[in-house]
Amino acid sequence: MNAPSLLALAKAQAERDLRLVWRRRGDALQPLMFALMVVALFPLALGAEPGKLAKIAPGVLWVAVLLSGLLTLDNLFRSDLEDGSLEQLLLSRAPLAWLIAVRVAVHWTVTALPLLIATPLLAELLALPHDLLGPLLASLALGTPLLSLIGAVVAALTVGIRRSGMLLAVLALPLYVPVLVFGAGAVAAASQGLPWLGAIYLLGAGLALALVLAPLAAATALRIALT
Repeated sequence: MNAPSLLALAKAQAERDLRLVWRRRGDALQPLMFALMVVALFPLALGAEPGKLAKIAPGVLWVAVLLSGLLTLDNLFRSDLEDGSLEQLLLSRAPLAWLIAVRVAVHWTVTALPLLIATPLLAELLALPHDLLGPLLASLALGTPLLSLIGAVVAALTVGIRRSGMLLAVLALPLYVPVLVFGAGAVAAASQGLPWLGAIYLLGAGLALALVLAPLAAATALRIALT
Protein backbone atom coordinates (compact mmCIF):
# COMPACT_ATOMS: atom_id res chain seq x y z
CA MET A 1 0.00 0.00 0.00
CA ASN A 2 1.43 3.37 -1.02
CA ALA A 3 2.15 5.93 1.68
CA PRO A 4 -0.09 9.02 1.53
CA SER A 5 1.39 12.08 -0.13
CA LEU A 6 2.31 15.21 1.79
CA LEU A 7 -0.69 17.01 0.31
CA ALA A 8 -3.03 14.24 1.45
CA LEU A 9 -1.52 14.39 4.93
CA ALA A 10 -1.90 18.16 4.99
CA LYS A 11 -5.53 17.94 3.91
CA ALA A 12 -6.36 15.35 6.57
CA GLN A 13 -4.57 17.33 9.29
CA ALA A 14 -6.24 20.59 8.26
CA GLU A 15 -9.71 19.00 8.20
CA ARG A 16 -9.17 17.53 11.66
CA ASP A 17 -7.94 20.83 13.09
CA LEU A 18 -10.80 22.79 11.54
CA ARG A 19 -13.34 20.36 13.00
CA LEU A 20 -11.81 20.85 16.43
CA VAL A 21 -11.87 24.61 15.98
CA TRP A 22 -15.55 24.45 15.00
CA ARG A 23 -16.35 22.60 18.22
CA ARG A 24 -14.66 25.41 20.17
CA ARG A 25 -15.62 28.24 17.85
CA GLY A 26 -16.21 30.56 20.79
CA ASP A 27 -12.50 30.36 21.65
CA ALA A 28 -11.57 31.15 18.05
CA LEU A 29 -13.37 34.50 18.29
CA GLN A 30 -11.41 35.60 21.36
CA PRO A 31 -8.47 37.21 19.48
CA LEU A 32 -10.80 39.28 17.30
CA MET A 33 -12.93 40.41 20.24
CA PHE A 34 -9.86 41.21 22.32
CA ALA A 35 -8.31 43.34 19.56
CA LEU A 36 -11.61 45.13 19.03
CA MET A 37 -11.92 45.95 22.74
CA VAL A 38 -8.33 47.18 22.97
CA VAL A 39 -8.69 49.45 19.95
CA ALA A 40 -12.08 50.76 21.14
CA LEU A 41 -10.71 51.67 24.58
CA PHE A 42 -7.96 53.97 23.30
CA PRO A 43 -10.32 56.68 21.97
CA LEU A 44 -12.16 56.54 25.29
CA ALA A 45 -8.93 56.99 27.26
CA LEU A 46 -7.18 59.57 25.06
CA GLY A 47 -10.13 61.39 23.58
CA ALA A 48 -11.55 61.32 20.08
CA GLU A 49 -9.14 63.85 18.57
CA PRO A 50 -8.26 62.39 15.14
CA GLY A 51 -4.77 63.85 14.99
CA LYS A 52 -3.73 62.36 18.32
CA LEU A 53 -5.22 58.97 17.52
CA ALA A 54 -3.65 58.84 14.05
CA LYS A 55 -0.15 59.22 15.52
CA ILE A 56 -0.48 56.16 17.75
CA ALA A 57 -2.72 54.08 15.48
CA PRO A 58 0.01 51.89 13.89
CA GLY A 59 1.54 50.96 17.25
CA VAL A 60 -1.82 50.37 18.90
CA LEU A 61 -3.05 48.14 16.08
CA TRP A 62 0.13 46.10 16.04
CA VAL A 63 0.19 45.67 19.82
CA ALA A 64 -3.49 44.65 19.79
CA VAL A 65 -2.84 42.03 17.09
CA LEU A 66 0.27 40.76 18.87
CA LEU A 67 -1.38 40.39 22.27
CA SER A 68 -4.54 38.85 20.85
CA GLY A 69 -2.45 36.14 19.23
CA LEU A 70 -1.15 35.11 22.64
CA LEU A 71 -4.66 34.21 23.83
CA THR A 72 -4.89 30.98 21.84
CA LEU A 73 -1.20 30.17 21.58
CA ASP A 74 -1.17 27.89 24.63
CA ASN A 75 -3.84 25.67 23.04
CA LEU A 76 -1.80 25.08 19.89
CA PHE A 77 -0.52 21.69 21.12
CA ARG A 78 -1.95 21.32 24.62
CA SER A 79 -5.27 19.82 23.58
CA ASP A 80 -3.39 17.17 21.60
CA LEU A 81 -1.24 16.44 24.63
CA GLU A 82 -4.27 16.03 26.88
CA ASP A 83 -6.17 13.63 24.59
CA GLY A 84 -3.10 11.60 23.61
CA SER A 85 -3.12 12.50 19.92
CA LEU A 86 0.22 14.29 20.21
CA GLU A 87 1.95 10.97 20.92
CA GLN A 88 0.26 9.54 17.83
CA LEU A 89 1.68 12.36 15.74
CA LEU A 90 5.16 11.63 17.08
CA LEU A 91 4.81 7.91 16.32
CA SER A 92 3.36 8.32 12.84
CA ARG A 93 5.50 8.00 9.73
CA ALA A 94 4.41 11.44 8.55
CA PRO A 95 7.02 14.21 8.89
CA LEU A 96 6.22 15.95 12.17
CA ALA A 97 7.54 19.30 10.93
CA TRP A 98 5.11 19.15 7.99
CA LEU A 99 2.14 18.45 10.27
CA ILE A 100 3.20 21.31 12.54
CA ALA A 101 3.38 23.65 9.54
CA VAL A 102 -0.18 22.69 8.65
CA ARG A 103 -1.29 23.23 12.25
CA VAL A 104 0.27 26.70 12.27
CA ALA A 105 -1.40 27.52 8.95
CA VAL A 106 -4.80 26.57 10.37
CA HIS A 107 -4.08 28.54 13.55
CA TRP A 108 -3.19 31.64 11.50
CA THR A 109 -6.28 31.24 9.31
CA VAL A 110 -8.59 31.00 12.31
CA THR A 111 -7.04 33.64 14.58
CA ALA A 112 -5.09 36.15 12.45
CA LEU A 113 -6.99 36.19 9.16
CA PRO A 114 -10.20 37.58 10.77
CA LEU A 115 -8.05 40.33 12.28
CA LEU A 116 -6.66 41.18 8.86
CA ILE A 117 -10.17 41.35 7.45
CA ALA A 118 -11.25 43.60 10.33
CA THR A 119 -8.16 45.84 10.09
CA PRO A 120 -9.87 48.55 7.97
CA LEU A 121 -12.57 48.86 10.64
CA LEU A 122 -10.04 48.94 13.46
CA ALA A 123 -7.97 51.52 11.59
CA GLU A 124 -11.06 53.65 11.11
CA LEU A 125 -11.71 53.61 14.87
CA LEU A 126 -8.24 55.09 15.39
CA ALA A 127 -8.56 57.63 12.55
CA LEU A 128 -5.66 56.11 10.61
CA PRO A 129 -5.20 58.00 7.30
CA HIS A 130 -6.48 55.97 4.39
CA ASP A 131 -3.17 56.18 2.52
CA LEU A 132 -1.50 54.27 5.38
CA LEU A 133 -3.90 51.34 5.22
CA GLY A 134 -1.87 49.66 2.45
CA PRO A 135 1.44 49.65 4.39
CA LEU A 136 -0.43 48.49 7.51
CA LEU A 137 -2.09 45.58 5.72
CA ALA A 138 1.18 44.61 4.03
CA SER A 139 3.03 44.57 7.35
CA LEU A 140 0.30 42.56 9.05
CA ALA A 141 0.03 40.10 6.16
CA LEU A 142 3.73 39.26 6.53
CA GLY A 143 4.05 39.78 10.27
CA THR A 144 1.13 37.76 11.60
CA PRO A 145 2.23 34.41 10.08
CA LEU A 146 5.72 35.13 11.36
CA LEU A 147 4.27 35.62 14.85
CA SER A 148 2.37 32.34 14.55
CA LEU A 149 5.50 30.44 13.53
CA ILE A 150 7.57 31.91 16.36
CA GLY A 151 4.73 31.23 18.78
CA ALA A 152 4.55 27.59 17.65
CA VAL A 153 8.16 27.05 18.71
CA VAL A 154 7.53 28.62 22.12
CA ALA A 155 4.29 26.65 22.56
CA ALA A 156 6.13 23.43 21.76
CA LEU A 157 8.81 24.24 24.33
CA THR A 158 6.24 24.80 27.09
CA VAL A 159 3.65 22.16 26.16
CA GLY A 160 4.78 19.80 28.92
CA ILE A 161 4.50 22.46 31.65
CA ARG A 162 1.24 22.83 33.51
CA ARG A 163 -0.23 26.34 33.66
CA SER A 164 2.42 27.65 31.29
CA GLY A 165 0.42 30.65 30.09
CA MET A 166 2.54 33.27 31.84
CA LEU A 167 5.80 31.50 30.98
CA LEU A 168 4.74 31.26 27.35
CA ALA A 169 4.09 35.01 27.24
CA VAL A 170 7.42 35.79 28.91
CA LEU A 171 9.28 33.66 26.37
CA ALA A 172 7.32 34.78 23.32
CA LEU A 173 7.18 38.55 23.82
CA PRO A 174 10.96 39.21 23.46
CA LEU A 175 10.92 37.22 20.21
CA TYR A 176 7.91 39.19 19.00
CA VAL A 177 9.55 42.58 19.57
CA PRO A 178 11.54 42.70 16.28
CA VAL A 179 8.41 41.83 14.30
CA LEU A 180 6.52 44.57 16.14
CA VAL A 181 9.30 47.11 15.52
CA PHE A 182 9.51 46.45 11.78
CA GLY A 183 5.74 46.10 11.33
CA ALA A 184 4.74 49.29 13.13
CA GLY A 185 7.90 51.03 11.90
CA ALA A 186 6.94 50.49 8.28
CA VAL A 187 3.63 52.28 8.81
CA ALA A 188 5.29 55.05 10.84
CA ALA A 189 7.86 55.60 8.08
CA ALA A 190 5.11 55.75 5.46
CA SER A 191 3.26 58.35 7.54
CA GLN A 192 6.36 60.57 7.49
CA GLY A 193 6.93 60.17 3.77
CA LEU A 194 10.04 58.03 4.31
CA PRO A 195 10.89 54.77 2.47
CA TRP A 196 8.99 51.97 4.17
CA LEU A 197 9.44 48.99 1.86
CA GLY A 198 12.75 48.06 3.53
CA ALA A 199 10.93 47.01 6.71
CA ILE A 200 8.45 45.02 4.62
CA TYR A 201 11.30 43.23 2.86
CA LEU A 202 12.85 42.37 6.22
CA LEU A 203 9.52 40.95 7.42
CA GLY A 204 9.30 38.91 4.23
CA ALA A 205 12.82 37.58 4.70
CA GLY A 206 12.06 36.69 8.31
CA LEU A 207 8.88 34.90 7.25
CA ALA A 208 10.73 32.91 4.57
CA LEU A 209 13.35 31.87 7.12
CA ALA A 210 10.73 30.98 9.73
CA LEU A 211 8.74 28.89 7.25
CA VAL A 212 11.75 26.63 6.91
CA LEU A 213 13.19 26.62 10.43
CA ALA A 214 10.24 27.11 12.79
CA PRO A 215 8.42 23.80 12.04
CA LEU A 216 11.70 21.90 12.42
CA ALA A 217 12.46 23.65 15.71
CA ALA A 218 8.91 23.06 17.00
CA ALA A 219 9.11 19.36 16.06
CA THR A 220 12.39 19.01 17.95
CA ALA A 221 10.94 20.83 20.95
CA LEU A 222 7.91 18.54 21.02
CA ARG A 223 10.09 15.44 20.97
CA ILE A 224 12.17 16.83 23.83
CA ALA A 225 9.09 17.82 25.84
CA LEU A 226 7.56 14.35 25.60
CA THR A 227 10.69 12.33 26.41
